[in-house]
Amino acid sequence: MQTTYVMVKPDGVQRGLVGEIINRFERKGLRLVGLKSIIPSMELVEQHYAVHKERPFYSGLVEFVTSGPVVAMAWKGVDAISVCRNIIGATNGREADMGSIRGDFGMDIGYNLIHGSDGEETAAFELGLWFPEGLNEWTPVRETWVYE
Repeated sequence: MQTTYVMVKPDGVQRGLVGEIINRFERKGLRLVGLKSIIPSMELVEQHYAVHKERPFYSGLVEFVTSGPVVAMAWKGVDAISVCRNIIGATNGREADMGSIRGDFGMDIGYNLIHGSDGEETAAFELGLWFPEGLNEWTPVRETWVYE
């Protein structure tokens, strides 16, 4: 089992897609173990995107993510990182596969609705950053019908 970090960005929240996005992860069989709506501070977002600090898009990205509420989530399941990234789709919505969140709802590389951790180290860092209070560990009864 892996746990990964997923964030609905301000454009996804403003467009009313939070429920649709959560539904897609739940229907796949992933377990929601952390959830909060927050207008993130500049400091939090700067820490989150620190790996991109030298990139030309960094300041615009930080400004965008702090512009309104985001929904921070932690999802758990077998291969949760790659499963979530497949559900999310390619960064540019115009190039993302139909059926993915970005493929169905995204038209821009900047307004791409959602973020998902890209690896185990990144997930651990992001989960610690956004959920310092810890996660909810529980086992849904339906899980015996998801995994053999």
